[in-house]
Amino acid sequence: MHQTDAETQCLLGAVNTPLTRRMFAVTSLATGFALSTLPVSAQTITTPAEGLLAGEVKIPVGDGELPAYRAQPAGKGPFPVVLVVQEIFGVHEHIKDVCRRFARQGYLAIAPELYARQGNPAGISDIQTLIKDIVNKVPDAQVMADLDSTVAWAKANGGDTARLGVTGFCWGGRITWLYATHNPAVKAGVAWYGRLVTPGTALQPMVPVDLVQKLNAPVLGLYGGKDSGIPLEDVDRMRAALKAAGKASSEIHVYPDAPHGFYADYRPSYRPEEAADAWKRCIGWFKANKVG
Repeated sequence: MHQTDAETQCLLGAVNTPLTRRMFAVTSLATGFALSTLPVSAQTITTPAEGLLAGEVKIPVGDGELPAYRAQPAGKGPFPVVLVVQEIFGVHEHIKDVCRRFARQGYLAIAPELYARQGNPAGISDIQTLIKDIVNKVPDAQVMADLDSTVAWAKANGGDTARLGVTGFCWGGRITWLYATHNPAVKAGVAWYGRLVTPGTALQPMVPVDLVQKLNAPVLGLYGGKDSGIPLEDVDRMRAALKAAGKASSEIHVYPDAPHGFYADYRPSYRPEEAADAWKRCIGWFKANKVG
């Protein structure tokens, strides 16, 4: 079948070409864990959904609908809102469980599948292929807009977006820093081991260390001292940038012996002691900054 230039451009994921509903590669969330994370550790935590309103929802966006996982208390709201931004593996079982953990703390937690147009991360078994074929093709501008749409959905469905927080892990840790510069409604962010100084690309030009002056809210960074992908030099540079920008309300806590992914209980990188302490810091940060 012959394709026009416009159709070809759209299929290649050009940022400025609107996608139709038929172009969404992911229309519902994966079940279980992403293939590239298997086998799952025996330490994996499962948070029950009893007493919660939890499950898949659809987020209207300009070119279709994003699948998302939402968890909140079953009682009457409105509830403070936490955007939960996925790891590179997409919205798989761990991210869903994190949403339920927040819901048990009284939040409406929602995690949109931010790769929905680019591909299904759950079905890819090789991490490098996942990064090349999907992760690197997701535009920053698209992510910011999709998170805005998620906030609008939360506001219309029992969420109090005057108490809005954002948190994310790995890929989502970087996005947490960025969204806190993008949306002035954000009251606080918690970034778990997200990239800080990696140079931008044409599709992903935003670099957290270069945008600290634009932070709309305090961000807590949670990092591992033995993270091979985010050296302590990067953390020190981010701390210096925050200080120079007069953003003393943001801070970074480093766990000296923790690797990347220390909160991911389904993976060998999990460190129970550091993870438990970081979770307490996360919840405390949100409550101290009017998200809760």
